[in-house]
Amino acid sequence: ESVAYILDDADVKLLLIEGAEHWLALQTEECVALRPELLVWSMVPIPGSGVASLAEMMWAKEAELQTAAVEPWALATIVYTSGTTGKPKGVMLSHYNILWNAYAGMQAVSVYADDLFLSFLPLSHALERSIGYYLPMMAGATVAYARSIPHLAEDLQVVQPTVIIAVPRIFERSYNRIQETLTKSVARALFDKTVEVGWQRFEIAQGRANWQLQQLMWPLLQRLVADKVMAKLGGKLRIAICGGAALPPKVGQTFVALGLNLLQGYGMTEASPVVAVNTPESNDPASVGLPLPDVQVMIGDEDELLVASPGVMLGYWNNPEATAATVDETGWLHTGDKARIDNGHIYITGRLKDILVLANGEKMPPCDMEDAIAEDPLFEQVIVLGDARPFLSALVVLNAVVAKGLGIDEAPDDHAMKKIILPRITERLSCFPGYARVRRVATVREPWSVENGLLTPTLKPKRLRILERYKVLIDKLYEGHS
Repeated sequence: ESVAYILDDADVKLLLIEGAEHWLALQTEECVALRPELLVWSMVPIPGSGVASLAEMMWAKEAELQTAAVEPWALATIVYTSGTTGKPKGVMLSHYNILWNAYAGMQAVSVYADDLFLSFLPLSHALERSIGYYLPMMAGATVAYARSIPHLAEDLQVVQPTVIIAVPRIFERSYNRIQETLTKSVARALFDKTVEVGWQRFEIAQGRANWQLQQLMWPLLQRLVADKVMAKLGGKLRIAICGGAALPPKVGQTFVALGLNLLQGYGMTEASPVVAVNTPESNDPASVGLPLPDVQVMIGDEDELLVASPGVMLGYWNNPEATAATVDETGWLHTGDKARIDNGHIYITGRLKDILVLANGEKMPPCDMEDAIAEDPLFEQVIVLGDARPFLSALVVLNAVVAKGLGIDEAPDDHAMKKIILPRITERLSCFPGYARVRRVATVREPWSVENGLLTPTLKPKRLRILERYKVLIDKLYEGHS
């Protein structure tokens, strides 16, 4: 459905696919009904398909390589947003947009020719394109490509990268795996002490804390705990850039405390995409960093973050109304994110539209609640529901290993729901206001993924798609309540 929409909206003339698997995936009603003049070339020959192979078309005949004079501000690419709500919009980026963003990123965080990147985010994602391969190409660095997200742990060990570009979900999963292993009280106490001392060590290095006697414990704690965690990440990781969504504070602090140079950033496709990033010299994991060179930011109405930079898009493809609503007449990009700025650092405080409003008028941000619940290793994925409803509920995908250890079946009964699952959710939400209480929960067996259309390429839940997919299940949660 998404592919068909993009092919049609962008009026695509040539489609490159990898092989038979992609070709079969395109044999849907929506795609087959597209213009017959659409050319399809495959990287790998597909016998009997009638699809031309790339080698056949590119190298069969001798010809001189044709070059074209391209203006810096000419359209280079249309990147479709992977929004969690609504249809994707085609973001038009120029050559200058992209190259400026990669160069500005290098000015903020040093990258060297001997750096080795491990790429595992989808190449359709603007962060991976600009910072995952245009930037290392500029620096003369090397990029290795992971086989897949499920193979990432193995690939980190084999490749031993010095730089990775990641989204929060990668670190959340690693954090939950660590929590699963801390079954003995002694192990948990040792881990917690390592995080405490390591975080203090980091704050001292950043000039925000004074040296304390317990820092003498760090060499031992590093050897017993921190180095073992870093070894799981390949052992040579110099920098980890995290963006695409908000990184839960507890997760970020844990990895920073263990010695990972984790730099959270902020951006959006419409800004090519990076707007700000923490630097090794000025790193506050609670913030999304300092604006890149030549980026201007200010706080507008309703605390909205506004951005002006050479990276601001040319506009939305075939959508002048949406362009005018996003980039005002003075060139400021309206991000839709609420923020504050303190000592130059940007702190994202919420979304203007990402608010649940209960039937009684109470308002709350679901993302903050979901992040809190997901810190429990039992919950692999979660969305909080309740817009225009009498109370909050949740859809969750359970971690099969943790659930089995707690005696929870694949289809939990009422006892498991009331005695195990709901109390754990309640505990995670204890710091929220009283009205932000999840009263009912439903479990979903099938994990949400990019492949089944329920996650964006940056692994964020597509809220509307999930609500549509599980409408019957959700309605049952509210049966008997008007």
